[in-house]
Amino acid sequence: MMEKRDGQMRKPLDKIVVFIFAIILAGLLITLGPALCDAQEKPLLRTDIKRGLVILIRFPDVKPKINMDEIIRRFQRLDHYVGEMSYGKAAVMVDFTEWIELPLPISEYSISPANLKVDKSRVTRLIQDSINVASEKHDFSKNSFMVIFMGARFREYGMIGLCGYPGMLGWSQDVRFIAKDAQSLPGGVAIFTSQAHLGTLFHDCAHVWGGVKNGKRVVPCLYDHDIQQKHPTRDKGWENALINMGYWDPMSCHMISPGSPPPGTSSWTKIRLGWLPQKKIYEADPDMSPEIVLGPLEDGSSDVLAVKIILTEETYYLIENRQKIGSYDSQLPGEGFLIMYADDRVAECRHGRAPVKLMDADPKVLWLNGAAFSLPNKPKFVDSANNIQIELVEKIGSSYKIKISRMR
Repeated sequence: MMEKRDGQMRKPLDKIVVFIFAIILAGLLITLGPALCDAQEKPLLRTDIKRGLVILIRFPDVKPKINMDEIIRRFQRLDHYVGEMSYGKAAVMVDFTEWIELPLPISEYSISPANLKVDKSRVTRLIQDSINVASEKHDFSKNSFMVIFMGARFREYGMIGLCGYPGMLGWSQDVRFIAKDAQSLPGGVAIFTSQAHLGTLFHDCAHVWGGVKNGKRVVPCLYDHDIQQKHPTRDKGWENALINMGYWDPMSCHMISPGSPPPGTSSWTKIRLGWLPQKKIYEADPDMSPEIVLGPLEDGSSDVLAVKIILTEETYYLIENRQKIGSYDSQLPGEGFLIMYADDRVAECRHGRAPVKLMDADPKVLWLNGAAFSLPNKPKFVDSANNIQIELVEKIGSSYKIKISRMR
């Protein structure tokens, strides 16, 4: 009889336990539900994979001045940078060859440090000779880009890094590279010396990843090529070429100072690479006088990361908020909101024109280091020609509230 009563008493207790568990579970779902929804909006896996083959090159007269562990670390840093700039969307995955010796001394491949003076035949020779030797043991077909990484240093070769195609050899591949056994070759090639740092690795690989569209590089250099020809290296005044984006984008400056990481990419470069979600770009109509809260570009969690004001079919303003936060924007020359004028008709930074250019809040400061608008001294930008006013209303934490309107 006692066993029967125990069983009868256990059933109500079991129901109470289940009921309490259900209440706890419901509470957790209410608490964590929004967070779970937010997590679903963020990429859980990197979907934009950049697969590359890194060909390690040495020359008969030059021994490599870097070890394999350091080369691997550099490309791991590149992967980290790309992951952060793309808000977790993109990744860099590379395979490495063994050290491959080319048939000619480095003097047969070396080039000028000035972009516009580079002997294209030497770039072609370096790429083709590298392919000839590497294709004996390696399959190119599974990769989307190729890197030639030399054991030589800058002074021995002439440049720290460059993009072979689309770059020094033009935007259409007039010169065709052929691997043994007619292997399929990747769409572009970047070239580096052993001194290439993270900013240079990204800069020249980004040319390749962007590719060519409508006869233009999707991701061009953002420094001025004509000025760079007169000031090709840092010790010869290379900073004079930074007239478009200054130190606010590695496509302009590579890095801010020797030994430091590059700055984060601008919203313009993120858009060109497909890394800034369309839903994070607010298209503003000045006639509606909108007020927009603009979060830091480095922090992808904000609802709005860039504001676009369309002027014509090919021209527009792009506004972003840059703060000294994160692994890379912490290197910035200043803080505030940047206003860029973009012109999609312009292919490259030449003859005083550029596809994107900063509106400078403080022209007295060199190299656009004072370009950011901020409170209290630089709160407003006025474009009289287009009757547009962009005004900083207030700073909310690390975000800015801005107002875009027509001038009265």
